[in-house]
Amino acid sequence: MFSRFYWVLLRNLHHLYMIPQMGYMAKHPEKYSEEKRYATNVLCVRRMCKPGRITTIGCGVENLPKEGGYIMCPNHQGKYDALGIFLTHHKPCSIVMDIEKSYFPLTKQFIDNVQGKRLDTKNVRQSIRIIKEMADEAKKGRKFIIFPEGGYCHNGNNTTTFKPGAFKSAVWARCPIVPVVLINSYLCFEYHSLKPVTTYVYYLKPLYYDDYKNMTTVEIATLVQNRIQKILDQYKSGTLKLPE
Repeated sequence: MFSRFYWVLLRNLHHLYMIPQMGYMAKHPEKYSEEKRYATNVLCVRRMCKPGRITTIGCGVENLPKEGGYIMCPNHQGKYDALGIFLTHHKPCSIVMDIEKSYFPLTKQFIDNVQGKRLDTKNVRQSIRIIKEMADEAKKGRKFIIFPEGGYCHNGNNTTTFKPGAFKSAVWARCPIVPVVLINSYLCFEYHSLKPVTTYVYYLKPLYYDDYKNMTTVEIATLVQNRIQKILDQYKSGTLKLPE
């Protein structure tokens, strides 16, 4: 069966102009507002979803903090994960990504257009600098996505160990941590199928600074992972009610 990922690319050849367009916008933020650049990225995702027969539904959006910056911490299932969040998160947000995967065509322009961060996990000094930048920007109201699992390992609707370092920026910024549950995201681009797929992005109630100020980052990581896994377990058991 033909890969959905390559099918989406093939069906969007007439939209290839968006790659240099996003690259130009990223280089000239003085000309384009954060909202405009974010909207362009979202449009790009929508144009992927239609031929890819992907539907993404956001749940718990009312749980997102109304003001200020925060760090979203989702489980990691595959290439579609961040795209699903962009579709359902209506305010501009940015993303932290492994530096080794961030320079592929389209990915590079996508990341640059939202002023994303590239994290080199093999370089301690660089990692600390990026975490500090995130903390400083979150204090000023920016919103970030970071995947505490690091990478993904085709684990479907299950989590692997959340890394404590992913939560340092939130601790330093004293900002809310929003656990985000991704459901069925792995079905989009990790399997050779063109069957229609519905994914869910479930925003859980945030942890505010007063909730975690006396906890270590190891304890925070465990708490967030357990909350996400609980929702995944409910989904798998059929006890979680989701919109269709």
